[in-house]
Amino acid sequence: MAHALSDDQVAGELKKMVAFIKQEAIEKAREIEIKADEEFAIEKSKLVRQEVSSIDAQYERKFKQAELSQQVKRSKVTNSTRLKILAARQELLDSIFERAREKLADVSKDTAGYTEILKNLVLEGLYALNEAKVNVRGRKADSEVLKEAIDKAAGEYKEQTGLDANITVDENNALPEGSHGGVWIIGTGGKITINNTLEERLKIIQSESLPAVRYGIFGENKNRKFYD
Repeated sequence: MAHALSDDQVAGELKKMVAFIKQEAIEKAREIEIKADEEFAIEKSKLVRQEVSSIDAQYERKFKQAELSQQVKRSKVTNSTRLKILAARQELLDSIFERAREKLADVSKDTAGYTEILKNLVLEGLYALNEAKVNVRGRKADSEVLKEAIDKAAGEYKEQTGLDANITVDENNALPEGSHGGVWIIGTGGKITINNTLEERLKIIQSESLPAVRYGIFGENKNRKFYD
């Protein structure tokens, strides 16, 4: 037969139940807190990793940009320096041939030597044209030495080829006053002309000898790949 609980017993049981529920609530709250801390730590670690990765990516991008910018600046400085060196070299080479050009005025002062030069220039034209009749233009100041040079050239041409050369001085079309000398040789009725003036010969020498002059002054160009 069950006995009814007294008020004190009921109150005691209620206290036990409240204590049990409270303990369970505390433990549950603790579990929730621990789980929340764990999830927070995981999320925090994830965010930190993402942020670190983002910072690393930004650093890498900025580093590459800085490196590229430095390369561009270095390339600009190198090219600018190279162009200045090339300009200085070209200026030096130009000055060398300019001084040679100024010396052309002295060539005709040596009459014997200049006559020999004219003879060879005329003779070269005769061999190139290979014609029986040619006209020659020279300076008015060279009238006497030119005639002597022509006679010598015709004689040597005859001796070497066995052919006669009828050479006429074109006195109506003399070389300009500013010319340093030399001759024009005209053949085929004026259709073919050979410029054998001293100025033109210097241009040819400059063109042909420039690589050798450049090598003699500056040495071998290490960047040059082809020589033909």
